[in-house]
Amino acid sequence: MRQVVSGLQESRIREVANEGMGREGVLRFWFGESDEVTPEVIRQAAIASLNAGETFYAHNLGLPELRHAIAGYTHSLHRHLSTLALFDRIAVTSGGVNGLMLASQALVDAGDEVVVVTPAWPNLAAQPAILGARVHSFPLSVSAGAWTLDLPALLQAITPATRLLIVNAPSNPTGWTLSRTEQQAIVNHCRSTGTWILADEVYERLYYGDDTPHGAASSFLDVAEPDDRLIVAHSFSKSFLMTGWRLGWLVLPPALTPAIGKLIEFNTSCAPVFVQRAATVALQHSDEITPALVAHLKDCRDTLVPRLQALPGVELASPRGGMYAFFRLPGHPDCLQTAKRLVREAGLGLAPGSAFGDEGAGWLRWCFASRDLRRLEEGVERLAGWLRKG
Repeated sequence: MRQVVSGLQESRIREVANEGMGREGVLRFWFGESDEVTPEVIRQAAIASLNAGETFYAHNLGLPELRHAIAGYTHSLHRHLSTLALFDRIAVTSGGVNGLMLASQALVDAGDEVVVVTPAWPNLAAQPAILGARVHSFPLSVSAGAWTLDLPALLQAITPATRLLIVNAPSNPTGWTLSRTEQQAIVNHCRSTGTWILADEVYERLYYGDDTPHGAASSFLDVAEPDDRLIVAHSFSKSFLMTGWRLGWLVLPPALTPAIGKLIEFNTSCAPVFVQRAATVALQHSDEITPALVAHLKDCRDTLVPRLQALPGVELASPRGGMYAFFRLPGHPDCLQTAKRLVREAGLGLAPGSAFGDEGAGWLRWCFASRDLRRLEEGVERLAGWLRKG
């Protein structure tokens, strides 16, 4: 086995979840998914595809119908981009994580320098590391629970030796978002250094600000040219309640699309047709599904965050995007052991912040995507009772 693989850190979120397996009554907020099932109209599209016998291989880059639908959806959020031109920039992938790995495979050689803005979902740093890259973390700054980017310091950290910059915004786990001005500065600087940008924008639609059109967070697609060294990764998982379906897409410079098609052949061959049919219908109903979901998630956020902030000493800022509250408890620096104790002693399942890099040590992540707001309220009650017991 390669040393880099044997040295990979196992999922600390899974480690905590394993602590809760088989325990009755545990409130589970550790994984990054809603407890709502996929809307029926999407499920029925998959069933219809299977009943029609669509169980064969598809095009490496995805069904043309789905790629056209993704292009139209992208145009609806970024009006300056042509639907027709976007078609040749779309690659359908077997999940967002597969898309991110394909991007790293296309861009990163062993020994290349990669910079990842952290705290971040651990796959973002692990994938280039698996390929032999030298991965450097660039930490966000935190004050009173709010995470912010030191933009001049980031730009200074990106040099001509930097092959790839990886940015996830809106962020998992912090909820941090980028402004368009910051994105433009990053794009301009990376043009000068020849650095590629891999933007994980899976949470683009899960945004609670009112300062951008179409209810979406600012995207690198809004400030970049089609031929810029930019790959944007998306997924159907979060905005369409399709985590288990494993389907995503990449928006690429057109010259890179054929290469990604080749890599898809050598990784997964293609995404399942019945899943792609379901995703096509999801996009057709996006104006119904996603705004309703975002409105509910905002209610979830606004139910959970003030209650957590009211607990003595808790450090937390309300997230502008995503579906997580990232917070710190006074007197509990070992977040992994704290998370395990909360499972055993309070019946509360949270993710340890150390799962998201060294910068997350001492923090906890609470996924607030819950059908029932009362579950969030009860979770805070359990946490408060546990803190009172010391």
